[in-house]
Amino acid sequence: MQYRFDVKRFLPRRVMDAITAARVERPEIILASAARRKRRPQPARAGKLNMLACDHPGRGVVGTLNQPLLMGNRQEYLGRALRVLMCPDFDGVMAHTDMIEDLLVLDYLVQEAGGPSFLDDRVMAGCMNRGGIVNVAGEIHDRFTSFTAESIASLGLDGGKMLIRVVDDDERTLVTLGECAHAVTALSRRNLLAFVEPLPMKGKPGAYSTSYTAAELVKWTGICAGLGETSRNTWLKIPCIPDLEPVALATTLPILLLGGPAHGDPLPTLQEFAAGIRCGSNVRGTMVGRNVMFPGDEDPLSMTAAVTAVIRNGAQPEDTPRIMEGLRDAQIDALARYL
Repeated sequence: MQYRFDVKRFLPRRVMDAITAARVERPEIILASAARRKRRPQPARAGKLNMLACDHPGRGVVGTLNQPLLMGNRQEYLGRALRVLMCPDFDGVMAHTDMIEDLLVLDYLVQEAGGPSFLDDRVMAGCMNRGGIVNVAGEIHDRFTSFTAESIASLGLDGGKMLIRVVDDDERTLVTLGECAHAVTALSRRNLLAFVEPLPMKGKPGAYSTSYTAAELVKWTGICAGLGETSRNTWLKIPCIPDLEPVALATTLPILLLGGPAHGDPLPTLQEFAAGIRCGSNVRGTMVGRNVMFPGDEDPLSMTAAVTAVIRNGAQPEDTPRIMEGLRDAQIDALARYL
């Protein structure tokens, strides 16, 4: 029988209900959980950083794998994010406010019930500009509607992430650029990381699509690297394209590769990352979402372990199936045993 990961076994509905009950009855545990979380002294272990990007619903992106509402199902979305964080060698997570707070609430509840923290020693980043709602007029202006540098610092997070979707004939691109420059400065003044993601686009309102070329990415890598009053804490999040080497040569800043829409098949993603990490010594890891959370029928934990092996250990993508098979449904009761 073909394997198929079942998120409900890992994150039963009663765990979701426990989060809601805590939000209603004890909202203060969000701050308490954040205050007691143990932060790592340096974000990148051995110079590499693999982060989960789970900020899609905050911009109205709720479909994947030909299922129009799959990422809008919080049980699916949160459960799969938590499976990624079950991988001990994976570094952390980037998300918008309610998703970060769901994680903080759940971490508190699990520890309260005698379980281990899954957020200690992780890198946690808050998504800052989710205001470019998909298919809404003016969406190219990615307004800052989520975390601020101040709220990121108050929650003890490690940094903030921002997006610049680029449309050359839409001046709102430059409005977003200016706002991102202020955000980089605000984060750096608090000694927090700034993750900056340029995404060249094409098309028209209601029908935008990505337009990744080496020429465009070289241009915008240089622009984004120079945002703010300092770049000392800036990391760039760059699409993983076949011709990535000139993009890596456009900056000395560390680069994280993004994965884009889910393939539904782990191998192409792993091959892309293996090729990308060889394109420059400043390509230091990934900030990937759908391709680890929704890897077809595979367990997100298995997929995450495979990505980690490729990025950290130089494993060949073709050699990772045995890694994935060995981790399917591992610790499937890691939450249910406590809640």
